[in-house]
Amino acid sequence: MSEQKSSTMQRLLLLIPMVLAFGLGLFLYQGLGKDPNKLESSLLGQQLPVFIGESLNAPIKAIATDDILGTPSLINVWATWCPTCKAEHAFLNQLVASEGVRIIGVNYHDQREPAQQWLAKLGDPYEFSIYDPKGQLGIELGVVGAPETYLVGADGIIVDKITGELNERTWAQLKPQYDELMAQAN
Repeated sequence: MSEQKSSTMQRLLLLIPMVLAFGLGLFLYQGLGKDPNKLESSLLGQQLPVFIGESLNAPIKAIATDDILGTPSLINVWATWCPTCKAEHAFLNQLVASEGVRIIGVNYHDQREPAQQWLAKLGDPYEFSIYDPKGQLGIELGVVGAPETYLVGADGIIVDKITGELNERTWAQLKPQYDELMAQAN
């Protein structure tokens, strides 16, 4: 009888790794084919959070939610410590120069002086940048990391979000919606 119990236990112990492997495989399979730049935001379709923050370049100037309203915009969350932010920066400058896209910056979990030097050296594509050293605005936006770019309508509704680098490929995903928002605003 004890031999039979021992044999049954050994079979069960052999099944556990197979069941775990199957479960892990199923979990990973669900992620196949999903675009890692299209992480859903709980704020999609909702109004921008109400905030008052400091300007990166003019610390005594307050910037509020109302400063973003009125024109469709991209809100780009960036930081000097973020290598992907540096990789996308030239594209942001190009987007402003060639297409006139309005971009608002959120300088996230960063230090003011290095951020100002970064913009002086690499160019400043932002109409203005909100200084967010503690990441409070980032938390309210639902930021999971930098860079992130939000497409916001003139009415302040968050229409879409790109997690990761904004480049020609990811801009192609946002551009039709941006163009539609611009047509509605004019």
